[in-house]
Amino acid sequence: MEQDHLDRNVQAFREALSRGKRIVVLAGAGLSAGSGVPTFRGKGGVWRKHDALSLSTPAAFIGNPSRIWQFHHFLRETMFKAVPNPAHLALARFALPQLRRQLAPESTFTLITQNIDGLDRRAIEQIYAEFGLPSPLSGTAGQEKLAGEPVLIEMHGHIGGVLCTNYECRHRELNLSSPICPALAGTELLVEGKEETQPSAQSKGSKRTPAEARAWAEARLAGVRQSGDIDATDPDIPLDKLPRCRLCGALARPDVVWFTEVPQRIDEVMHIIKEADVCIVVGTSAVVHPAATFSAKVKEHGGTVAVFNIEPGKRDSMADFVFLGPCEELLPRVLALESQ
Repeated sequence: MEQDHLDRNVQAFREALSRGKRIVVLAGAGLSAGSGVPTFRGKGGVWRKHDALSLSTPAAFIGNPSRIWQFHHFLRETMFKAVPNPAHLALARFALPQLRRQLAPESTFTLITQNIDGLDRRAIEQIYAEFGLPSPLSGTAGQEKLAGEPVLIEMHGHIGGVLCTNYECRHRELNLSSPICPALAGTELLVEGKEETQPSAQSKGSKRTPAEARAWAEARLAGVRQSGDIDATDPDIPLDKLPRCRLCGALARPDVVWFTEVPQRIDEVMHIIKEADVCIVVGTSAVVHPAATFSAKVKEHGGTVAVFNIEPGKRDSMADFVFLGPCEELLPRVLALESQ
């Protein structure tokens, strides 16, 4: 019975999708869960001994740029190793006009992601490359457009983004170097309460013990910590050793949106939401503003809302369609473009 209900729901959603003219997807952390990307929300939201959310504010960066850069270096290294899962690839295929026409023949498409992991970008580039097409995305957080419409908006930035803190410069770029600077190399292993291992230099097939991994990281950090009694799991890296702006040499910061900051390209996002007639919410409860208002705005002007999430959310009651389960299983099945 549940299977029959799901099949009917899928068919009804695909019929609604076929009438869509301006389709928008709002993606959150649940989209990347199948790729093993950490969220640091809820229980266990601690990095080293610090509340991870407290490390994501402008004030935290001003107070301790060394610690904040080490946290974001940890995120960079973790996210760079992750790969797009079937849900990312299903949306990327849907972004390709020649495939999307099979379900929504007269539509445009924009993926608005709250994620900073860059997996949406990599999935789109992968699918376009498989079809022998140039990427519709720029190398920076610029105008990613195809036929006048933005294909992807990373409203919270990209973990590989770097922004100059000098207000007379404010240069920003996508820097995917690993590590981004020598002083941060190895600090990703200094994670309190977690056993990190690295391949042994003597044998690629063996693993270092946690103690050996800690010693390896400590050795790589030699000479970068300031003098004094400093916690071995929380080294202090001098400012001149942290990432710098490539143009003016000033201290750079991660180009991601921290708490209290305005999302990137917000005016463009709000215009797209205003014009959308189908909103697909993927892997997010959408309770943080301004994203919390997006699906409601689409409903206000008669649009269709569909939710894909692992568990029920507070705003599901206003949705026309709700699909519960892992996004990496549901999206490929519902969009059914993986074999086209």
